[in-house]
Amino acid sequence: MTGPLGPTPCALPLVEVCITQLDLACLPEAGAVFDRLLALQPQRVVVDLSGCRHIDAAAIGLLLDVHRRLARTDGVLVVRDPNPRIRRILHTARLDQVLPIVTEPSSDVPAAGHDPRPDRPAPTAQGRASVTTRH
Repeated sequence: MTGPLGPTPCALPLVEVCITQLDLACLPEAGAVFDRLLALQPQRVVVDLSGCRHIDAAAIGLLLDVHRRLARTDGVLVVRDPNPRIRRILHTARLDQVLPIVTEPSSDVPAAGHDPRPDRPAPTAQGRASVTTRH
């Protein structure tokens, strides 16, 4: 009899996603982008909300789902630069007690391509994901 399988090791140190709209209308497309992103097995996902003006309960549910899926592989979801209104919404939903919310890049969020193990080359991924909605 074998024991339970351990978490899958992270394959990519950091993936950053800039989101400009995150609500029920764009949830299917945003969910598909996060599915593809999580298939990369990132160690850390930074969701930049600096350009996002609206977030709703469905979006909070999506962020929690991404957080849970990352946690299964010892990954971390970080929310960066939400505007004051979105920060209040995240606080009211108590998401700030579950996810790190940072206001600017810091030493807590390593630079893209930075691997804390200098003896190994750092795998990197760059690109853009566009999420469009049909109204």
